Amino acid sequence: MVTKTALLLLDLQNEMVDPKGKIGGGGLAKVVHDRGVLAKAAKALEWARSNDHAIVHIRLGFRADYADCLSVAPRIAKLKENGAAIVGTWGTEFPDVIAPLADELVVTKSCVNPFYNTGLLNWLFAHSITHIVIGGVVTNLVVEATARAADDAGLAITVLEDVCAAPNAEWHRFCVESILPMFATVTTTDTLA
Repeated sequence: MVTKTALLLLDLQNEMVDPKGKIGGGGLAKVVHDRGVLAKAAKALEWARSNDHAIVHIRLGFRADYADCLSVAPRIAKLKENGAAIVGTWGTEFPDVIAPLADELVVTKSCVNPFYNTGLLNWLFAHSITHIVIGGVVTNLVVEATARAADDAGLAITVLEDVCAAPNAEWHRFCVESILPMFATVTTTDTLA
């Protein structure tokens, strides 16, 4: 069977990865910077583009009134308080270094799992994708949720650990060492060929 691969970059949007972002400003952007996540994501994009792999940029985004936000988890109250991740604002756009090209798919989700209510899984299947390579923020939220859901759907998964970050180093470490290996191959961008 021929393996068709797609690179999925998860929530690497201004709101999360820029110090001016309403989420990134709380410390996540500093971790992203210190780990060199955006440079590594750019390297992964270059690899995917040069190997003609499908590319999907996934972002968190809501209506201004949050009517499309179904979660009642405590973290959502903070998003709403700050008016974070509103579609059509700077926060839901991507940094220039990893900006999508015109032919690359951008998926907007309103929850952690990028397959829930987005059509992403159908798109992957329609393009005969059997393997996904993923990275993004936050490691123990969207990256883990994506790996779990993709595994349930029968996709092979590779997680690029150096394209992931969490605001808490212990959460990241535990997820990468103890959770993600149950669902995926965990590696770094240095192994991309």
